[in-house]
Amino acid sequence: MTEKSTSPSAPFSWTYLIAALISLIGLGDGIYLTVQHITGASLRCTIISGCSEVLSSPYAQVGPVPLAAVGAAAYFVVFSLAILAAFAYPLVKLLLKIVLGLMFLTTLWLLYLQAFVIHHFCQYCLLSAGVTTALTLIVFVSGMKKKTV
Repeated sequence: MTEKSTSPSAPFSWTYLIAALISLIGLGDGIYLTVQHITGASLRCTIISGCSEVLSSPYAQVGPVPLAAVGAAAYFVVFSLAILAAFAYPLVKLLLKIVLGLMFLTTLWLLYLQAFVIHHFCQYCLLSAGVTTALTLIVFVSGMKKKTV
C-alpha cells in the first residue's frame, strides 16, 4: 500500500497559495452578489453608477441561476485547484489553467456586454474582472518560468 509523501521536503508553491488567496476575493464578491440577487435587495454602486442596470439586465442570469452564483462556484473551483497545485498534485496545474482560461474569456465577453450592449458598468463586476485577470496572469506567468537544466 503506497501513501503520498507529505514530507517537509515536498515541493510547495507560494505562487499558487497567493492565487488561492486572491480567488477568495472573487468568491466573496460572487457570494455577495448572489445573496443580493436572491433576496431582491437593491444594490447600490458607491464608486461608479450602473450596477442596477447591469445586474438587472438579461445577461445577469444563466437561465434561472444568477451569473454571480456561477462566478462564485468558479472561484471556489479555482481556490480548490490552486491549493492542490500549491502542494504539487499532478495534472491540477493544467486543469487550473483550463478553468482560468475559460473564466478569462467569459470576463472579456462580460466586459464587452457592459461597454457596448448595456452601456453601464458595475463596480462588483469590474472587481471580479480584475480578480480573474490577476489570477490568469499569476497562474500563466508562473507556468512560463524556465526550468533549470
